[in-house]
Amino acid sequence: MKTTRRLDSQGHAMEQQLVGINAKIAPYPAARSWSGGRRRVVGKGPLESYCYHVMSRTCGGEVFFDEIEKEALKRLMWRLADFSGVKLVTYCIMGNHFHVLVEVPRREVWLQRFAGPTGEEKLFEHLRLLYSKTYLAFLREEFAELRRLGLEARVQEKLEALYKRFCDLSLYVKEVKERFSRWFNKRRGRRGTLWMDRFKSVMVESGGEALRTMAAYIDLNPVRAGLVEDLKDYRWCGYGEAVGGSRRAQRGLCKVVAKPVDGWVKHEAAKAYRCLLYASGREVRDAQNTNVVRPGVTAEEARKVLAEKGKLSPAELVRLRRVRYFTDGLVLGSQAFVESVFEENREWFGPKRKDGARKLSECAGNLFSLRRLRVRAVG
Repeated sequence: MKTTRRLDSQGHAMEQQLVGINAKIAPYPAARSWSGGRRRVVGKGPLESYCYHVMSRTCGGEVFFDEIEKEALKRLMWRLADFSGVKLVTYCIMGNHFHVLVEVPRREVWLQRFAGPTGEEKLFEHLRLLYSKTYLAFLREEFAELRRLGLEARVQEKLEALYKRFCDLSLYVKEVKERFSRWFNKRRGRRGTLWMDRFKSVMVESGGEALRTMAAYIDLNPVRAGLVEDLKDYRWCGYGEAVGGSRRAQRGLCKVVAKPVDGWVKHEAAKAYRCLLYASGREVRDAQNTNVVRPGVTAEEARKVLAEKGKLSPAELVRLRRVRYFTDGLVLGSQAFVESVFEENREWFGPKRKDGARKLSECAGNLFSLRRLRVRAVG
């Protein structure tokens, strides 16, 4: 009984500190857009959705999050994903940075849910995910007054401005970071910029080897950093949340292993994804730490293999401490997928560039990138 009361007390204390994150709010003033000089590849082709790996770090990597702050960032990621129309496939929140793998649908397809005579009412219902009742009441009154004055065109302009907020990767990440920064600075009593530059993003083919490799790379961060021995014990990554029973996290990982969205248990997606995470095998020693019980690929062994011009499987590649293709490669996928993205963004490249796909020479699998990293591709 005492243990239950203590846990309830701890949970209540956490919720008290997260009030600002959970609260419904009015819109923040629009911030000036700034690219930071970073090139961003977005899907322009016929696919109904595109996947992206996003990574962002705190200024200089010198600001670190505690458990409450990691929980706050996790909640914001999910809440704004629901609002923005993007789907979280998986994520990982570390001490001074975060990774997220998201699926972004085509806006015109996603917006069909607001079509027809009841579309505007459905839109207001959707806005409740993020905005307060007070603000939505004000917005309804504003629309009614404009229509009373015969200014339907103004109403449509405002609706279009709302529609543009959906299914946009940059706006989603920007709002997550801005809202978290405001809450974080207030909690810490600090001022100034929290995040270092603009986020990095890599387009990932939305199925097959590329998606599996990237998801595993993201979820394995806590193990590579030595924070946990088993990923199920880390609360702030997609796999840890899925093992904890979260249906939303389970649905994302079911996509990774090509199982039905409700197949975490029924179609053994849980087993399939765990096998994917530990495919290369992490070195396990006995209780005395003297004998290797189960051999595994270490970063040192991987570097030695690379120096000898050996090849690594995708499962072995994600075990490395840092693989720049996963954050700096622009696009990751099969040769056909990368070539199609290259053609969609042909104006970005000089006339001497004849094709787009560059094979990951460090990997024995069928993975290609839009950018060849000649210096420190693996570190």
